[in-house]
Amino acid sequence: MPTELESVRTRQIVALRTMINLNEPVVSSGVKEPVWKILVLDKAAQDIISPLLPVKQLRDLGVTLHLLLGARREPLTDVPAVYFVSPTDENVDLMSEDLKKAMYDSFYCNFISPLARPRLESLASAAVHGGAVAQVQKVVDQYLNFISLEDDLFVLRRYNENSTFSYFSMNSPGTSEVTVNAMLDSVADGLFAVCATMGIVPIIRCPKGNAAEMVAKRLDQKLRDNLRDSRNNLFTMDGVRMGLLQTTRPLMVIGDRGADLATMLHHTWTYQALMHDVLELDQNRVTITNSGKKKEYDMGTGGTDKLWKNHKGSAFPAVAEAVQGDLDAYRSSEEEIKRLKQAMGMSGESDAADEAMTTLLADTTAKLGSTVTSLPQLLEAKRLIDLHTNVATTLLDVIKERKLDVLFELEQKLLQHSPLDQPVTQFLGSISNQEDVLRVLIIAFLCQETVNQKSYEEMMSLLREKGIEESALKQVQKLKSISQLGSRLASSSHTEEHQGAGTKTIGMFNKLLNHGSKFVMEGVKNLVPKAHHLPLTKLVDTLNTPPSSAGISAVGINQMMGGSSQAPDIDETYCFFDPKLMHQPTKETIALARQQAAQDIVLFVVGGGNYVEYQNLVDYGKSKNLMRVTYGCTELVNPTQFCDQVRPLS
Repeated sequence: MPTELESVRTRQIVALRTMINLNEPVVSSGVKEPVWKILVLDKAAQDIISPLLPVKQLRDLGVTLHLLLGARREPLTDVPAVYFVSPTDENVDLMSEDLKKAMYDSFYCNFISPLARPRLESLASAAVHGGAVAQVQKVVDQYLNFISLEDDLFVLRRYNENSTFSYFSMNSPGTSEVTVNAMLDSVADGLFAVCATMGIVPIIRCPKGNAAEMVAKRLDQKLRDNLRDSRNNLFTMDGVRMGLLQTTRPLMVIGDRGADLATMLHHTWTYQALMHDVLELDQNRVTITNSGKKKEYDMGTGGTDKLWKNHKGSAFPAVAEAVQGDLDAYRSSEEEIKRLKQAMGMSGESDAADEAMTTLLADTTAKLGSTVTSLPQLLEAKRLIDLHTNVATTLLDVIKERKLDVLFELEQKLLQHSPLDQPVTQFLGSISNQEDVLRVLIIAFLCQETVNQKSYEEMMSLLREKGIEESALKQVQKLKSISQLGSRLASSSHTEEHQGAGTKTIGMFNKLLNHGSKFVMEGVKNLVPKAHHLPLTKLVDTLNTPPSSAGISAVGINQMMGGSSQAPDIDETYCFFDPKLMHQPTKETIALARQQAAQDIVLFVVGGGNYVEYQNLVDYGKSKNLMRVTYGCTELVNPTQFCDQVRPLS
């Protein structure tokens, strides 16, 4: 079994805790009381911290208040302030005003990404003007401009409908060269921060001739410059931290969204991806409206939620069965919980009673014996069961209403080029949700090497009949004709790229057939997706396979990129960057680097990603028994958001 490496999420949490602890390592002995302080953030910093450090953990680190930099703030001259903000002109101006007013006892200035020299001088001038030079304790570039959502998942930005990071914004003729270059620089900065946080200097591979190559070149140069900077080398401990754990270099594969658009629109059937699609999972939180009341659920509850950890990537029927199993197990303890409440002189099911019951544990342990010690765990189990029951039943209602199981099965057939029972346009006649119709039509359009005029007119006619905006399909047609997108996606949809794609039906919900089940699954197909590699996972597999056994995989990848079925020279088709090399890599250098498969892999997608692709890579890493796999993207985009990005560009 490979040695486990620290995840990107774990390392970012450590860096944030150290920063909040006045840039001193946090000692978890509990002997020393923390220094009480306030935390001043901007929106970008808030997005980084919120999935990682809940309010309780901030309190444990001594944070009494956390405030937005742009909000109205009162002076607190006897309290230190920890700033964590982006190094923008606006933020530097606001911090300069704080320094001029000497608003706090001391200032710890932390920037998400490096602060430019002119802005640093502006801060210094403000400190002198306000007589606060002695109060400025630290000015630190933290290199934390990315968001860790899971142990093996990060994004560079939270999704924003006006984002320049989207695939279509990057490829739109209306986007200026200045904007594109700024975006590419920003992506490379984020990836550099990921490398610095993980403590890795990876070999970088990417396809040639697209945004991925431009990002890779910039990242390679940033890593080279830092490795050769004796005063500010962030990787001096690289060998100490990582060298003893692995014998091969880490591999970073930078992919382009254009290699696989269909996956971004595909109806999914796994728990976490369904939540992102249907409930708009954002920053690990979902909001469910029930009887007019909104309730927010935090899915990032750490390691306590075993069901989430074990089943977030599972097919929905398996999740429903697991939730029902946990519910049955909890019910078996219900009588014991009631008896404990009575023994404590309590009754009722209110939250207040539950909290009071917990506070009395210490006083009643002797009386009730070892059974009582499990009570907090039982209460936490009940909370998690309620959470997943509410989320899963909401998903189930949407699945039934929109026939998502049927649409998922249809799209699997389209991707696999399997025969259909009836034409797509005829099938979609019974689907009422406009977005679902549009998504299936675009996938059908992309998965055909050529779409004749009759088929195209039938698609457009169906859109008009259902009152659906036609611009998205027109835009995809334009992209397909201009960039030969169709040939790439048609190839990626063949068995070489979606080998084994499809579904199978298993025994029907054994735990859900009893009358007490919360999940009435009647009419819903019990589909289980067959294991297969999506195009970008296949790209990773090909680039990480030693040359002697890479031939077969190379055929599929070359087809994905629009080439012939002959096995290409992978090292000529894909760029190779090694920041540690002093010279340009030769064929011999590249061949030597590929002799052993990497055990630490990062796949990053320029132009947006999703949970389907993330889970596919994680499953691949498990199947190969790799030490660590990490998925990253510019932003997580659900199918609705992806469709919305297409429409304005037509």
